[in-house]
Amino acid sequence: MLTITRKLEFDTGHRIPDHKSQCRNLHGHRYTLEITLTGAVIEVEGNSDNGMIMDFSDIKALAKEHLVDIWDHAFIVYEKDDKVREFLASLPGHKTVVIDRIPTVENLAQVAFGILKAAYSDRFGTGLRLHKLVLHETPNCWAEITDA
Repeated sequence: MLTITRKLEFDTGHRIPDHKSQCRNLHGHRYTLEITLTGAVIEVEGNSDNGMIMDFSDIKALAKEHLVDIWDHAFIVYEKDDKVREFLASLPGHKTVVIDRIPTVENLAQVAFGILKAAYSDRFGTGLRLHKLVLHETPNCWAEITDA
């Protein structure tokens, strides 16, 4: 299986409401996102993408449109974290993303995978698909999700 991977970074805040450590406090991370795609290599003479699974700049553009620009410099909050949602709503123009689960790196990876899987799915009729997503919360801690 031939794969290609594009890495992007973004900054996001969150909290883990019931966690026993300092993670229950409002804080942020410089996340690193690795997007791994698979599919047939495009073989169309004269095509800009000839010889590629997908152009790396197109991978970046789709990731930014569907995920990175939405999450970058936002605060991701669990929908049942009422106190923080209320506080964030009181800040005029604050960039808040509400999700249906606690924003652990595992859950964020699952949400991101669902969003990006749809964005890349068979884009060129070549079987293109999101194969794996890695989300680094810190340089030493990350979650990986692979399409089965």
